[in-house]
Amino acid sequence: MDRIPQAGADSINKLISELSGLPGIGPKSAQRLTYYLLRVPDEQAGVLAEAILSIKTKTKLCSGCFNITDSELCPICHSSERDQTKICVVEQPQDILALEHVGIYKGLYHVLHGAISPTDGVGISDIRIEEFMERLKSGQVNEVVIATNTTLEGEQTAMYLKRLIPPAGIKVTRLARGLPFGTELEYADDVTLSRAIEGRQEF
Repeated sequence: MDRIPQAGADSINKLISELSGLPGIGPKSAQRLTYYLLRVPDEQAGVLAEAILSIKTKTKLCSGCFNITDSELCPICHSSERDQTKICVVEQPQDILALEHVGIYKGLYHVLHGAISPTDGVGISDIRIEEFMERLKSGQVNEVVIATNTTLEGEQTAMYLKRLIPPAGIKVTRLARGLPFGTELEYADDVTLSRAIEGRQEF
């Protein structure tokens, strides 16, 4: 790990240290962000600070799909225009953002908040599989799109879900193999995701 130089006020060093601990931000980027924030008007800095606090105090999990939301139901679950007969299963909330950006899939989602990974101590009861199975009991769903990541953990989770889903009346599909093995949905480009959704195959 790169060493973070300690220069200037303690408050500056503290913010650099905190920012450098965020995903994708190294010491150099943390320094640039810190000195940028030092120059912005107080009002703008206050808005940013409030936004950060808000996501910790005002957000919760959607009671339908377990996406992140500010209300009981997220906008997707609340929308009457979504296809209620399809559920796309993803690992994390940010995967929904990636799929929605493409604009092709019009059904509902279910967020597992993880993938089965015995080596990391993540078992079946640690992710939202039981809640997903409860949703299938409504009898309204006729297709489940499994969109877990194409990693070892994602594939293992997909196989487990496939075994659980009742065979009668529910079609199970998987995103097409336009996604290379090891790809996480949130980092896939729009064209690749579009082809993966449109070309999904029975699983």
